[in-house]
Amino acid sequence: MHRRDFIVSALMAGTTLGTGRAAMAAADGNFDVTRSEAEWREMLSEREFYVMREEGTEPAGSSPLDKVYEPGIYHCRGCDQKLYSSEHKYDSGTGWPSFWKALPDAIGTKEDRTLLFMVRTECHCDRCGSHLGHIFDDGPDPTGKRHCLNGVSLVFKPAEA
Repeated sequence: MHRRDFIVSALMAGTTLGTGRAAMAAADGNFDVTRSEAEWREMLSEREFYVMREEGTEPAGSSPLDKVYEPGIYHCRGCDQKLYSSEHKYDSGTGWPSFWKALPDAIGTKEDRTLLFMVRTECHCDRCGSHLGHIFDDGPDPTGKRHCLNGVSLVFKPAEA
């Protein structure tokens, strides 16, 4: 790992400040699926809660889903909504599952300014508000987008034969 990659990974891993905005929005009833903090904590592991409800980032290379390329659909771990098709997945070399587009009406976005001197586009499940990751403008054609996601936010369901 190069020094620059290490520094970027360290910065991304420490981006959460205070309580997650997704958790606050869900508590306000802005999503179709809402749960109390206690209910989320009961159903999610500590790392899943940190990423999905507090907008944290899992370590690069830690998700087995990064290397899954079989046909299927990636669902939200928080509410089972279909989010991404394996047809739109590619190897970005970042260590996180990456897609060039989401399924229609599956995600919401908002501006993220938690890193100094950097504005990112955060994406979350449009149904339960769970934090998924970020969208960057360095992806492949046809969209030029890279949806860089935390694998702990996702559940992969293989296509039926």
